[in-house]
Amino acid sequence: MLVPTTPASIKFRCIATLVVFPATTLDSKPGLWYQHAVRLFAVATVLLVCTLACGVACGLQPAPEPTPTSSGPQASRNVATVNPARIDRVRQDLPPGYEVVAIDPRATPVSLWGFGPDWRADPAACAALAAREVEPTRGWSASGPGGIVYAGVVKLGPGVPADRSEPRCEQWSVSGGHSVGTVTAVMAPPIDDAVTDGTSTAVTTVVEGGTETRSHADTFTADLVGGYHVFVSVVTDPGSPNPALDPAFAADLLVKSVSALRG
Repeated sequence: MLVPTTPASIKFRCIATLVVFPATTLDSKPGLWYQHAVRLFAVATVLLVCTLACGVACGLQPAPEPTPTSSGPQASRNVATVNPARIDRVRQDLPPGYEVVAIDPRATPVSLWGFGPDWRADPAACAALAAREVEPTRGWSASGPGGIVYAGVVKLGPGVPADRSEPRCEQWSVSGGHSVGTVTAVMAPPIDDAVTDGTSTAVTTVVEGGTETRSHADTFTADLVGGYHVFVSVVTDPGSPNPALDPAFAADLLVKSVSALRG
């Protein structure tokens, strides 16, 4: 019967052979000098073969793979076709009491935070990750007691970095007009065949008379196969007496939006 060869079985055979060969040398009858030499040569040969076998079987172990830390694309065998018109299906996941209208075709996540077209980023390289549209935005916005919800899908623009980890924009600032905001990277939900990203933005705006108003935005995005960029942004008023929609709602809505777009 054939027994599969494993590192453990090789090691066992080495030990067993080393025990048997010395036993044959302890003969009660005196042997000739060349018989002892042959036996010593056989033992040395077995030791060499066992050492090589154990070195091959036990020494070539695969190196452990590094633990992933980025929110890169999640692999999947099947990639569905994206239909931007399906973004409207996600409106049914809104809480009661929200009024829905079509989104501004020029809308981007940064504009939804309250910044005009002349906004600036610091570091400037982070602006490339925030401005990702090329075609008019398709989607909707909804206002209600918990804030304003935006959901949209656009085509990625030329020159947009394919690697979302470069540059590293863990925290950066955005400014424009009378508003300034601090953008902080947050964990985004994993989605099959998509690169996801999340930010938490605190915005301060100075109005007439020097009065400051504050707002907060939780934004989650997904880059899909085919050059589509999906975003969900929930803008809330920290001073509102009503409970605000939380980041988990925005993240979950992004997952549902991608699922709807793929059909």
